[in-house]
Amino acid sequence: MALIPLDRQLLQRCFAHEPGAWNDFVDRYLGLVYHVIHFTAHLRSVVLTPEDVEDLAAEVLLQIVANDYAVLRSFRGNSSLAAYLTVIARRICVHELARRHAHRDAQPKTDTRTVEREAEERPQASIGIEGLEEVEKLLRKLPAKDRQVVRMFYLEGRTYEEISTELDIPVNTIGPVLSRARKKLREGSPEKNGTNRTKQPKKPTESTE
Repeated sequence: MALIPLDRQLLQRCFAHEPGAWNDFVDRYLGLVYHVIHFTAHLRSVVLTPEDVEDLAAEVLLQIVANDYAVLRSFRGNSSLAAYLTVIARRICVHELARRHAHRDAQPKTDTRTVEREAEERPQASIGIEGLEEVEKLLRKLPAKDRQVVRMFYLEGRTYEEISTELDIPVNTIGPVLSRARKKLREGSPEKNGTNRTKQPKKPTESTE
């Protein structure tokens, strides 16, 4: 299901910073955010207090509004806005729960690789990944093994440990795979350059937000 006119207009109002636009967005989608938080916590057997839920919801909303709605501006409208926000909210929730768990269980000894891994596992909005549609396009260009890692991390919200266990690969190989994927994604972005990296014929350049 593609983007409906009501949501398209709501996004345009937010981007234009119209008075009341953000409140309307929150009124329309806060229930979805709460549902994603509760469902994600249930799947991970995490007990949340009402305060925890409020904190997670606030974090999701902050990530959405950050950098002048960068997450929403990355949305291309190839799916419903609700579906896109579900993926974004779930990913942020998963990483925030993982961060809190790691913080509680933190040991005095600092492991450099752990610090680097946590930096890699920040929500997509904070590390500048261009959006769900771009990730989907990138997946078609990656080797099968890399494709699985990228899909599980960005689209399913899996942690490094879960990916390592399911794919039977070392944890310390996941970060480099994601780094290569992000580099390839940015190199292929029309906003970064207008060059064609392959033999494909030129296509008219579309303007971006």
